[in-house]
Amino acid sequence: MNRRTLPMIGAMLAVLAAIGLAALVAWHQLAGGSGGARNAAETVVAPGVAIGGDFTLTDQDGKIVTEADFKGGYSLFYFGYTFCPDVCPTELSTVARALDLVAEKDPAVAEQVTPVFVTVDPKRDSQALMKDYVQAFHPRMVGLRGDEAATADVAAKFRVYYAVGEDLGDGFYLVNHSSYLYLMGPNGELKSLIRGGASAENVAEVLTRVVTTGS
Repeated sequence: MNRRTLPMIGAMLAVLAAIGLAALVAWHQLAGGSGGARNAAETVVAPGVAIGGDFTLTDQDGKIVTEADFKGGYSLFYFGYTFCPDVCPTELSTVARALDLVAEKDPAVAEQVTPVFVTVDPKRDSQALMKDYVQAFHPRMVGLRGDEAATADVAAKFRVYYAVGEDLGDGFYLVNHSSYLYLMGPNGELKSLIRGGASAENVAEVLTRVVTTGS
């Protein structure tokens, strides 16, 4: 396969995944879902919709990481890129603050949640850059990256939309992407889909509820 086609394929897969997620979310909300979102941070997804799955990526220390590495605990995934000017740093700051809020009340609950940042811009987001970036937000945050094919694959499984914009000069470009937090459970299942722009307090409430009750 021509390497130049990989970004296009990745973007197409991500677009289709995102359209699917948006449609399913909208449908379930219109249908009433199962009582609606549990708090202002959450979005309800139609029952039986698969979000997440197997993946093989590399963390900020160069270690190969798969979905199995997060089994047995809870993980909070966010997809973005380090050159993102506003949305990504805002959302990751929210994640860090939410974990701090949970830890203030119950450190044992906070320790069960691993924050995970997955780049959708592996071309620029090197291992070293990812390490500096995630450490700036939270000491336990894991940064994951893959090649273009692996990025497209994991994005499709999480129904993440991303599309690389035009070069604005000197190799700089923006990446349009969806903005959700995915709280995954001990068996790799989606426990909560948290919309972008949610407050740290609402995210902390979701984390505490899910970890302590399992739902």
